[in-house]
Amino acid sequence: MKKNSVVLYKNFGAVVTEQDGDKFLIKYCSVPATPTGKKAVYSEQKVREKDVIVLHEGPASSLEKILSFTDEAIESQIMETCELLASDEETASASMSFEELVSLIRGENIADEAYFIYTKLSSDIHFNMNQEALKKGELLFSLRTQEEIDSINQKNYEKEHEAEIRNAFINRLKQKKLELPGDSKFMGEVEAFALCKTEKSKTLAEAGFSQSIEKAHQLLIDTEIWDMEKNPYPTRFGFSFDSAREQLGRMPEEERIDCPCVCYAIDAPNAADPDDAVGFDGTYYWVCIADPASSVAPDSSIDMAARGRGTTLYIPEGASRMLCESSLEDYALGLKEDSKALAFRLTMSEDSQIEECVIMKVNVQVKMISYEEAEQKKDTPELKPLFELARKNLKRRTENNAVNIQMPEVHIKVDKETKKVSIEPHVQYESNAMIQEMMLLAGEGAAKFAFKNQLPFPFVSQEAPEFPENVPEGWAGEFARVKCMRKRSVGITPAPHAGLGLSFYSQVTSPLRRYSDLVAHQQLRAFIDGRKVLGKDEMLERIAAGDAASLAAKKASRLSDTHWKLVYLLQNPDLEYEAFCIDKRGNDALMLIPSLDMQTTLKGFGEINLNDKVCVKCKAVNIPLQEVEFIKL
Repeated sequence: MKKNSVVLYKNFGAVVTEQDGDKFLIKYCSVPATPTGKKAVYSEQKVREKDVIVLHEGPASSLEKILSFTDEAIESQIMETCELLASDEETASASMSFEELVSLIRGENIADEAYFIYTKLSSDIHFNMNQEALKKGELLFSLRTQEEIDSINQKNYEKEHEAEIRNAFINRLKQKKLELPGDSKFMGEVEAFALCKTEKSKTLAEAGFSQSIEKAHQLLIDTEIWDMEKNPYPTRFGFSFDSAREQLGRMPEEERIDCPCVCYAIDAPNAADPDDAVGFDGTYYWVCIADPASSVAPDSSIDMAARGRGTTLYIPEGASRMLCESSLEDYALGLKEDSKALAFRLTMSEDSQIEECVIMKVNVQVKMISYEEAEQKKDTPELKPLFELARKNLKRRTENNAVNIQMPEVHIKVDKETKKVSIEPHVQYESNAMIQEMMLLAGEGAAKFAFKNQLPFPFVSQEAPEFPENVPEGWAGEFARVKCMRKRSVGITPAPHAGLGLSFYSQVTSPLRRYSDLVAHQQLRAFIDGRKVLGKDEMLERIAAGDAASLAAKKASRLSDTHWKLVYLLQNPDLEYEAFCIDKRGNDALMLIPSLDMQTTLKGFGEINLNDKVCVKCKAVNIPLQEVEFIKL
């Protein structure tokens, strides 16, 4: 860079007037003259060479001459150059420096013309200026494709005619006759509103539609922006369809004892995240649980992210996991034959009371089997003691007024490609009940351990229900009990869990997918390691945050299930179903359809009795409102 060089400074044309060591004094016009007679304002600035871009080494006549230069022939010369470059495939895709391009356009590069030509090239639609090169102090230009030029022209047109285009779109929206895919870009705000990402929709208001997320949902379906299968509920409750991303890393090396028996991870055949395994060594009963707390420290970024999710979200489309999917290989039990776990070693009395619960870090050999396989092997030496203990424990809890409600359950599958929905009844084996009892024993043992050692802990409790004197039989009786159940509570003060028939209880068997369980494990590990445990206030804060997120996940899961059931009804309009009366409400009957795990009201059925069976068929479905109408056949 020399004296009288022409340079670009913050997109101003400037001239170098002096050199002062490694700095240069430049002159530029900071405020241009106006047609009203206001004079131009010229400024001087000391700069380093890297602060400017050299357009021409000079010498330039003067700054005034540079800024006032003009030539009407430049437009046609640029077009001729474009045509020349476009005619050759190699040059059409190549990048050219400013100097090379000026030489092609003008035949020679003249200092006084440099800034004028730069302004024309930088604003010409046919040329693209490389922004990454510009950051490095280089001026590189390339020819735009016709597709890129058309896109820019379209954007410019839309900007110039914005109001006209907007009004035409609103009129089409009122008639629910959009021009797709073009109009889809205007519907993004309506989608955001329907997904509860915004509180209002300007587009809905302009088109005269009410500010209702259900109405927005219906409009998106009517205009074919969304299809019937679109499930908005996880997003509405703030959940991602993706699992947590941050890696846990490999499980740390630490001292562990060897579990003396093989433990069995008994789960559904397609289970991807088994986090518990059970076994009996002839003396002790073992409940071994996945050990992610070995890597997830309280208030770490992984812990905070898990607290925000509260739980793994299970919906028919799949699972959105609380912890990173890749962590399953190292932390889930049974995916590798030898697993590391936090074990609850139980010493049981003859009447199924826990005499001692010892919590320890273990290496354990795990075998994965399905509930059906476990059912077939329940009389084998390995599994028979577990089934016997489970039966005794169920008897103990029942005698302690535990509430055992058996409502129908179904499993919903959605084909990711076709969106075809299938609904199958949940098959209940005794092995399911056995695993449930073993998990309850582990939770009871952990709660007693925490209470004995005065540990702040997430205790789970539930007040006793008040059942009416004459509870009916059948499905109606099960429903009557459901209505009487109290909400469960989670806190640091232990209290009876009446629904389970237990004096102490905590959930500790799913730390891979429930945040409260993960917190419980962090606390137990800190205690058995002799480290500082969380205080009461810290524990309460974590319990509250995790439980709130978990409740939101349950709502999102429940609404997602209902959504796909309604889609199933639309996909299978001719199917008929058995329905049972479970409640009478004036002249209406509340009906249960067990094969769908769905309830519906039949109006004008005052004559029907509880548990009476009728055959019904779906008449109408409203996806956004989650409403369905059945008729009696």
